[in-house]
Formats: sequence, C-alpha cells, structure tokens
Amino acid sequence: MSARRERAPGAPVERLILVLGDQLNADAAALEGADRARDVLWMAEVEEESRHVWSSRPRTALFLAAMRHFRDARRAEGWRVEYTALDDPANTHSLAGELRRAVARLAPRGLVMTAAGDFRVAQALTAAAAAAGVPLEVREDGHFLCSTAEFAAHAAGRRQLRLEFFYRELRRRHRILLDEAGEPLGGQWNFDHDNRGSFGREGPPPDLPPPRRFAPDAVTREVLRLVGERFPDHPGDLAAFDWPVTPAEAQLALDDFITHRLPQFGRFQDAIWVGEPWLYHSRLAAAMNLKLLDPRTVIAAAETAHREGRVDLASAEGFIRQILGWREYVRGIYWREMPGYLDRNELGATEALPAFYWTGETGMACLRDALGQTLRLGYAHHIQRLMVTGLYALLLGVRPRSVHEWYLAVYVDAVEWVEAPNTVGMSQYADGGLMASKPYVATGKYIQRMSNACAGCRFRPDESTGESACPFTTLYWDFLLRHEPLLRRNQRMALQVKNLARLSPAQRVAVRERADAIRRGGGEPPGADQAQLGLAEPAAPIRRVVRTPSN
Repeated sequence: MSARRERAPGAPVERLILVLGDQLNADAAALEGADRARDVLWMAEVEEESRHVWSSRPRTALFLAAMRHFRDARRAEGWRVEYTALDDPANTHSLAGELRRAVARLAPRGLVMTAAGDFRVAQALTAAAAAAGVPLEVREDGHFLCSTAEFAAHAAGRRQLRLEFFYRELRRRHRILLDEAGEPLGGQWNFDHDNRGSFGREGPPPDLPPPRRFAPDAVTREVLRLVGERFPDHPGDLAAFDWPVTPAEAQLALDDFITHRLPQFGRFQDAIWVGEPWLYHSRLAAAMNLKLLDPRTVIAAAETAHREGRVDLASAEGFIRQILGWREYVRGIYWREMPGYLDRNELGATEALPAFYWTGETGMACLRDALGQTLRLGYAHHIQRLMVTGLYALLLGVRPRSVHEWYLAVYVDAVEWVEAPNTVGMSQYADGGLMASKPYVATGKYIQRMSNACAGCRFRPDESTGESACPFTTLYWDFLLRHEPLLRRNQRMALQVKNLARLSPAQRVAVRERADAIRRGGGEPPGADQAQLGLAEPAAPIRRVVRTPSN
C-alpha cells in the first residue's frame, strides 16, 4: 500500500476497493497502490453466503470474526471501511445487492478487487458492477505461488493433469527443498511411501500436545452470539469455537504446529483415531484460505525446521507438498474447468446424500466419528474426508454435486476453489480422471488398518454380504461390478478389477442385493434397528438439526 494520508470527510471516492471474506491479507492485490485519502474499502456480511449452501455455524462465524478483525485493523491504519454487518436493517443479504447499494451511495469512479475464490461470487459482482455502469478492475491474486496463467501454460496440451509433474515444476521454480545443484533433497521428490503409518493398538501417544487454542475476544464473542441467533437450525457447535481469526493468531498457530506436531506429521498424517480430531495435523488451512497466513511463510517455516534438524525430510516434504503442490494444483484446475466443473458426473451417480451426513446418526462407527466431529467442529483431516466420508458417498453412488455442497457447507476451511476439485475430482472421480489417476476406492479393511473405528463397530470389514458385512466392503465390490467396463481401461485399477474374478455368480448376486438394500435404506444397512446397529452418541454431542436441506 502507498500513501498514508488520512481521507478528508466528504471527499469524493476515487475507487471502491472490494474485500471479500477470504481476502483478509493487508497486502492483497486490490490494495496495491491504494490511497487512503481517495479510496474506500468495502466489505459486507450477507446471509446469502451462509444459505446458498447450508453453511455450518462455525464456518460462518470464522469468516465473520476474521472479517471484523480485518476491518478494525484497517480502520486503525486510517482507512475508511464501508462495512455492512449481518444485522444491519438495510442489508439486502447478497453481495451483489450490497455492492449496488454502496455504489449508489458513494458514487466511486471505479471498482477494484482481487480475483474472487468462488466463480459464483465473481460472476455476481461482475454483473453488479456492469449494471451500475462502474468499471471493475480484477487483479490476479498474488497470495498464490502459481498464477492462473502459469497453470494454464502448464496444462496446455496435456490430456491429463497430474500433481507430481506440477509439484516438481513449482519446487524448481521457487527453489524449495533443493540442494545446491538444484536437485531434490534426499535424492527423491516425494516421500509419500514413508508417510502412511497408523497408531497400532496403543493409539496416539498420551503426551501428544493439542493444538494451540484461541479464546474468542469481544469481537468474536459478538459474532458467535449473532451467528447463533441468525442461524439456529444450521449445524455446528459454537461453544467449541477456538480458531485463529487474526494474522497474529495464525502465526502463533503455525509456530505451535512446527514445534509440536510437524516432527511426527509425515509418519502419521493418514492415521485416524476415534475421538481425536486433531492428532498431528496443522489446523492451518482455514487461516491460509482466508489469507490470514501466507503460504510462503508456512512453506519457509517447514523447510527451515528441516534444515535446522528439527523435522525429518519426509515430514517436511509431505507437509510442503500439500501446500505448494496440492493447494496450488486444485486452484489451477478449478479456474481452468469452471463453470461446468461442479456438474461433472463421469460415473453417472444419482443417489441422494444420506440424511445422516447432517446428523452424524449412523451405525457405522467410522462414519459416526468423522461426521460427528465434522458437524461439531467444522473439521476433519484429509483422510477422514477422502477415505471415510468421501469414500462412502462414492461407493454409494451419491450425486457428486450434492457431495460438493455438503463439503462446502460443513468445513471451516471450505472456499470453493479448493473444496470443489478436492470433492468432485479427487474424492468422487466425477471429472473422469482429469486430476486423479483413478477412483480412490477401498474396502472396510483400509479403515480397519488406519484407525481403531472398526473395534467399536458391529460390522466386519472382511465380510461383503450378510447382516454383519461392512457396508464399505459391500459397496466396494458393488462399485467394481457396476463400473467394471470403465475401470478395466484404467491401468491403476487393473489389480482391483482382476480381483472380481474371486466372486462366484452367487456372490455377485448377493453383493448387488445387499448394496441395493443399503441404498433403499438411505445409505444405512438393513436388518437391524439403531440399538442393534450399535448406534451411540458421538464422543462429544453435536447440535441436533431440525431439518436437512434438500438434495
């Protein structure tokens, strides 16, 4: 930012600078060259952003609390911030409506914004500016290490996009985890094979330090009150809210992760343990996605910790790959493939999302744990999302857009540019292999190997038929049967498809019948009432919702 002059009261507005809820970095592209004496920042809290999907209350609260802290910090620097609060009686409750109101009131000569992270929002604001007859300048978001143009150049001429090649390209471009000769440290680019450990019967160590918590201050407490009042039927427990909502808090969260959990992150990043939502994970995605924390800062901290001998290479590389590789990769795919990407459905899935995704009330222990903590905290780590909640929806055959809308609604770190490709492409394989080389499908044995959930569940992961059969296992074999012709053309699925030969004709019929019965039951296995299924309350109670949104 440039000039530090105070804006004179009543002075004409040169530019209205649009600041969205996931653009809370003071060095945002829209603020470059801005003049406090002539420009005004515009921000708005609107119900549309919590109701276009059934947004969880922790997710809404995080956005609003972070926005209000950003507003207050900019005002302390001398900026005029035109800010519409959620409970403003004149609020139109749409971003487009609030922008039109601001333009009519302030009559700016132009509008400036950093490129939005949501195609829907970008289209709405562009249309509102055009209707108001005010020029809108949209600037590339410098928060990311790869621009949309650079990703387009990488993708040009490729029939399939693969993370590994893109990741290596960025490692070289930004000289991250390289030796003096420009080669990868340790002699290899990827240590994923070393990062698949489980906890075993003993579980995580008893001295595993919990992540640093951030007690809500007065600003955040007011947001929590307001969100609870305005969205009483939305899922989520506001009493547990402890997320960082300022850059200073986000930096403390990063320091805490690097010191206490990154050293074991690599080995245990795929492990699950019932009742333990955080384990060795960073809880930094939300802070980065709202731009409270720069990814360059996060990457540098992890690399420095390795070079100083505090973190092994497999842990540092695995964590950095999630940010430098995967995070940038999914953003590139999102903007390259929108707007049609959200409706991709390569596998022709048509089932409704099970109602228990909104309540956590299911007899399947792994899903009960993952859904319960998701609805309570707005968080689950990547394996819970991919190989528990996402896997079940994929095997069941849920319409991908319904799965996408659920993920966008419930997770505090969900912004569409990052959530949609992870769900539509990686989790549901709905883009037909554009971003993932195969459908990530497995039986209940995978969950048994990576967690302790099966020990407290009545279903047996080694059985595919019968009342005690694990629904994941039944639906896995059903998935292979239903999609056998397509999967045979995928070399990475060859072994799994070959295993279909183990099923006799009678077993195939039994699998299909059991799978059909699961679907008729709304995703819940037939043959027992809830008590017989072993249904119990989650480790901590979730708020019971009074309805479920339509699919």
